[in-house]
Amino acid sequence: MSLADELLADLEEAGDEGEDGLYPEEEEGDSDGERSQGRMEGALEDIPEEMEVDYSKAESVASIAKLRNSKQFSDIMEKISEYIGKQRKNSDVSGPVEADPEYRLIVAANNLTVEIDNELNIIHKFTRDKYSKRFPELESLVPDSLDYIRTVKELGNNLEKCKNNETLQQILTNATIMVVSVTASTTQGSLLSEDELKQLEEACDMALELNQSKHGIYEYVESRMSFIAPNLSIIVGASTAAKIMGIAGGLTNLSKMPACNLMLLGAQRRTLSGFSSTSLLPHTGFIYHCDVVQSLPPDLRRKAARLVAAKCTLASRVDSFHESSDGKVGYDLKEEIERKFDKWQEPPPVKQVKPLPAPLDGQRKKRGGRRYRKMKERLGLTEIRKHANRMTFAEIEDDAYQEDLGFSLGQLGKSGSGRVRQAQVNEATKARISKSLQRTLQKQSMTYGGKSTVRDRSSGTSSSVAFTPLQGLEIVNPQAAEKKVAEANQKYFSNMAEFLKVKKE
Repeated sequence: MSLADELLADLEEAGDEGEDGLYPEEEEGDSDGERSQGRMEGALEDIPEEMEVDYSKAESVASIAKLRNSKQFSDIMEKISEYIGKQRKNSDVSGPVEADPEYRLIVAANNLTVEIDNELNIIHKFTRDKYSKRFPELESLVPDSLDYIRTVKELGNNLEKCKNNETLQQILTNATIMVVSVTASTTQGSLLSEDELKQLEEACDMALELNQSKHGIYEYVESRMSFIAPNLSIIVGASTAAKIMGIAGGLTNLSKMPACNLMLLGAQRRTLSGFSSTSLLPHTGFIYHCDVVQSLPPDLRRKAARLVAAKCTLASRVDSFHESSDGKVGYDLKEEIERKFDKWQEPPPVKQVKPLPAPLDGQRKKRGGRRYRKMKERLGLTEIRKHANRMTFAEIEDDAYQEDLGFSLGQLGKSGSGRVRQAQVNEATKARISKSLQRTLQKQSMTYGGKSTVRDRSSGTSSSVAFTPLQGLEIVNPQAAEKKVAEANQKYFSNMAEFLKVKKE
């Protein structure tokens, strides 16, 4: 037995159980709601193609879709027509709300909407299998089940009705109509017989009637949302609350859902006709399209939908336990949502142009005077560096090194022999020595008769004749100073020298 057959058997069993009594007991109601939720999640449209049931050989739609003619459907719709004109208040309920007959009717009506959705899927598959003989490409062009059924009812055997059809323009978009008309002119389908057309028309009428009944149930549940779920209705409105509660299969099933799943209730399938489908946003359901979320700018709507879905989950859990019947929790949650919306839309604070703060450290001392000027002179550029940095206009420079191309000597040696001139001694940057050291160096350099040939090992052209300011021309012995130094070294630093004085104790 295939999965599709099991699902159909479950639907028939659910219809038989509904005939036994209109309102099951409390525990049975919960189990029915969970069973309906399971059927909703495992809808027939999600079954793989190889496991789907082929309805092309079915004699009529009444043989596979039995909900409309069932006693459960007719009894619930009659009860709804009786209660829809009455006004109810919370003060009218005496005892637990589960024992109230209208509350049990609302729970049964919500479960019935899930059954209607499953029945619409079965009718859509029956219509698709039958009409694929005439126009097989229409299924991929119109993915929505109700739009497909309305289109099949409008076209029938005559595919030329696609052009300039006002009724079809109310069902499909202009882009989809254009694709359908172009594809219909090249389709390979064959004409349907009168019996097949009659079966299709009967199936389309049944689907549209079931869809109208579902909307009537939504309107009734919406009028009673302040009685069954006051806090949820305050946040998203009675219409949206009725829709999400109908899809979820009742308030109890809705309270068991996480916020991420509640936000996706009522999501639409995207159109795959090759045209832009930006109007159908992915992962957006009834929560996203409610007035609370749509009042925000488009860039904040997804974030707002997540927030509203989280608060709706809390409100539905409060309503499922029938607490805060006056809606105080709902008002508090809605105020919190509005505060966050206002916070998101606040403009950023204006940045004020502020002057820089005064530095913490005090003003630094500036040296001045002769010592500061001398220091600047010592640290300044030398003349040779100034010449090296100076370049001649309109003249090709020669590289100083082959390893460092582009490095030249500037104007050094440009005038004269062409070689680098001897650096000029700058008195400002010359190394400073003390006066005592200057006198010592002067005494050492004052050797009579000029430089000694023995001392400096220079050439023999040095003369021993010295000019003194007192005696004029004088001949001196250049080795006398050398001899005096040698005697001193022999006395103090020779290997044979002894201590001159020894302190006796």
